[in-house]
Order: sequence, then C-alpha cells, then structure tokens
Amino acid sequence: MFNYELFIGLRYLKSKRKNTFVSLITLISIIGVTVGVMALIIVLAVMSGFEEDLKAKILGTNSHIVVLAFGKQGMTDYPEVVRKIRENAHVRSATPFIYNQVMLTSENSVAGVVLRGILPEEEGKVTDLTRNMVEGDLMNLNPPPGQPAATGPRGIVIGKELAGMLGVFLGDPVNVVSPLGRITPLGMVPKMTQFRVVGIFDAGLYEYDTGLAYISLSEAQKFFDLDDRVTGVEVKIDDIYHTTQIRQEIQDRLGPAFWAKDWMQMNRNLFSALRLEKITMFIILSLIILVAALNIISTLTMVVMEKGKDIAILKSMGAHRRSILRIFMVEGMIIGVVGTTIGCALGLLVALNLESVVAVIERLFHFKIIDSSVYYIDKLPSRVEPLDVLLVVSISFLISLASTLYPSYKASKLDPVEAIRYE
Repeated sequence: MFNYELFIGLRYLKSKRKNTFVSLITLISIIGVTVGVMALIIVLAVMSGFEEDLKAKILGTNSHIVVLAFGKQGMTDYPEVVRKIRENAHVRSATPFIYNQVMLTSENSVAGVVLRGILPEEEGKVTDLTRNMVEGDLMNLNPPPGQPAATGPRGIVIGKELAGMLGVFLGDPVNVVSPLGRITPLGMVPKMTQFRVVGIFDAGLYEYDTGLAYISLSEAQKFFDLDDRVTGVEVKIDDIYHTTQIRQEIQDRLGPAFWAKDWMQMNRNLFSALRLEKITMFIILSLIILVAALNIISTLTMVVMEKGKDIAILKSMGAHRRSILRIFMVEGMIIGVVGTTIGCALGLLVALNLESVVAVIERLFHFKIIDSSVYYIDKLPSRVEPLDVLLVVSISFLISLASTLYPSYKASKLDPVEAIRYE
C-alpha cells in the first residue's frame, strides 16, 4: 500500500513539467536544511573543543580534588591525610601544598600573585606544571645536593606573562613580600625575602600565567611561619568525570574535620557559562532549520494547489485520505532527509578537519582567524560529540516532519468534486 504513495511522492518531487518555480523552492529548502545542520554541527564541535581545551588547561594547573582542614591554622597531620587519601583505589597521587597571596617586586615592577608551596618531585604527578615549563626546571626549587641550606636566594618559578610584567628573566632576583609580617614597636612590618627565578612556565591561560608563582614546600613553611603545617592536599584521580563520587568517598574517609572540593565545584561558574553559551548557539542556529522548514511548507502548499486534479482523481479511484496524507508527507520528508544527510556529512567533514579548513581560508584571504598572542591558542579547537550530532539530526528530522503536517492535511481534506468541477 505504501509503495505507490512513495512512488507518487517521488514523482511529484522530481516532476519537470510546469512547476519549475516549485522545483526551485524545493532545492532552496534542501539547501536551507543542509546549511542549518552543517552550521549546527560545526559550531557545537567548536564549542565542545573550546570547553575541552579550557578544561585541559585548568586541570593542567589545578588538581582534580583539593582537601582542606577546617579552621585557619592549616593542616598539621598531612602525612596521615595523604596516606588515607592514597588508599582510595581511584587516586593516582596526592601531595601537600601551601597557598597564600603575596606581592612580587623587581627593579621594574610590582605584581600581586598567589604563591604556592609545593613538593617539586610530586607536583608533576598531580598537575601538568612539569610539562608546562618553558625555561629552567621545576626541580631547581630544591637546594642543590649536599647543600641543605642554600646560601644564596631561594628558587621561585613564575609564569611567562608574569615574567614579562616584572621584566625578569631566568636567574634574575625577585622579592616576595607578605602583608602578614611581624609586629614591631612601629607596627606591622611586611615580611620580605629575596628569591631567584629558576623556572618559567606557560600554562596557556593568562590568569594563571600572570597570577601564580611556586616555591618549595619547606621554603613556604619558613616564609609564612607555618612550622610543619600546610594549607591542604591536592589529589589527582583516574577519571575526572567521576570526581563527585570519589570526592565524597574521600570526604567520608577523612571525617568531618576535613572538607574536599573538586574541579567542577571550583570552576562551576565558568563551565556553566560555557554550557549556557552552547545552548544559546544551538537555539539561534536552529532558526536556520526553521526557515528551511517554512520553505518546505510553502513548497508543499504550492504542490497541493497544483496537483488538485491529481488528488481528486486518486480519491475517485479509491485512495484513502491517509494515503493522500502520506504522499505529501513523503515528499516533505525526502526534502528533510536529503538536506539533513548532506548537512551532516559536510558538517562532520569540516568539523573533523577544521584545522586544515582554517589553514586554507587563512591562505586564501591572507588573515589570521586565531591569533595565538591574543587568544592563547594556536588553532581553532574542534571536538565532535556523538550526542550533539544525534541531537542535531533528530531535531532536523522532527522539524522537517512537522513542516509536512499542515500541507498534507490540507491535501487529504481536498474535495474531489470541487477540484474537478471546472475541468
């Protein structure tokens, strides 16, 4: 029963008699669906790529989970805390750290930064700081072998942008100034100690490259008068997408004296904004498919008007209303299926080869789409999410199907007597 309905629907779609204008609108409808689907897939892939790139840079500088102790005195029994954390099967590494705000001064400038005290040999196991080093070595934060107490300035590692702001290079001295100084008869005197730049890192994010500096854990304890205390413990796990569950397991094991935060909690606002932007772009670009759907409606409406006599003859021969409905639904769905298929194929082709496509465009038009000195990325990131593609294809199919309902219903309700009365 459905075979003749499909045959007639295809015949109407490719008819070349007097309906050249209708055929043109059909082609425009297909192009509209194609462009809409292609644009959606490419934009969502780029948005996902940006999110993944940003996530990698954030997790490259920060650990997956941070464990802190309640109160302002810091964590005293951190070796035991580290031991308990490492007993979790999902924990890859855990190491103590110290976190405080200071000022860095040089001969040329002053900058406020967050100073972190770390164990250089352990930091590379929880963050990507070791891989982000562009000059010097993170291990230079430790005193040279055989010299437990260095006679010269202590070592400090700073970001690439911060080095530019301060006007210092590898081996240059910088002063670390803490507002939490000593109380003297003249009042509070800031504490200042000279350090030597032994390494420069490039995290790829301006906020980190200008606002972070690292010294050894022992030097941080001396500088901030913490004795044997630390700020907390940073933890790296095997699966970042199960962070909430693992964080809760660590929290339950350590007890109420400690509290744990994961990377999603610490960056919730940023990733929420990215997700909202992605949803907004999806809604806006879906309007392209809606415009194409309006073209489908107009195409089918004009076909119904032109094929009134054919519809009347089919009904006179015993065709049911549902058959007439299906004929025009088939015609509209073919437009949607063809447009969606071509758009999906082109969208995936561009999204999966975006770097090459961007390079060709830059050569043709002689301009840079992505300037690494401004955006801190050297290429346009792209990550194709199968669920995003499935959602785009499904939405396109549903919109195309919905656009066929009204014209098909009008065709099925056509009175054959009225259609052939003046023939």
